[in-house]
Amino acid sequence: MTEEQKKVIIKSRNSGLGYGTIAKDMGLTKEAVTAFCRRNGLTGNMAEKAGAETGGQCKECGAALAQVEGMKTRVFCSAECRKKWWKEHPETLNKKAVYTHTCAGCGREFTAYGNSRRKYCSHACYIKDRFGGGGTDD
Repeated sequence: MTEEQKKVIIKSRNSGLGYGTIAKDMGLTKEAVTAFCRRNGLTGNMAEKAGAETGGQCKECGAALAQVEGMKTRVFCSAECRKKWWKEHPETLNKKAVYTHTCAGCGREFTAYGNSRRKYCSHACYIKDRFGGGGTDD
């Protein structure tokens, strides 16, 4: 790798380009670019780092954020802002693990997030089906 190629890689990484894009543009392998960047401290999400040099602003309230070197890039100024933003933007959640089932107790169709083996729509249906419904032990 020539000195000119190294300078171009450094400039490209600082402007936010990824390893693959740089490698494709320069005719190098992605592994060579990645190895060079690791040796020279150019790892991580450089696109975020390029925009976060000024600190950035809170996604919810717009307050100035102080970024700490060596830590994950902050997006929200507080837990309250984070919770409020996610509550107002549920469509941005990437829910891939939503499963549709038929309840073994009542026969209704229901959805469950993150559990592909669920059998009952509620605890009440489970108790009714498993124990024959709310009888007393006299």
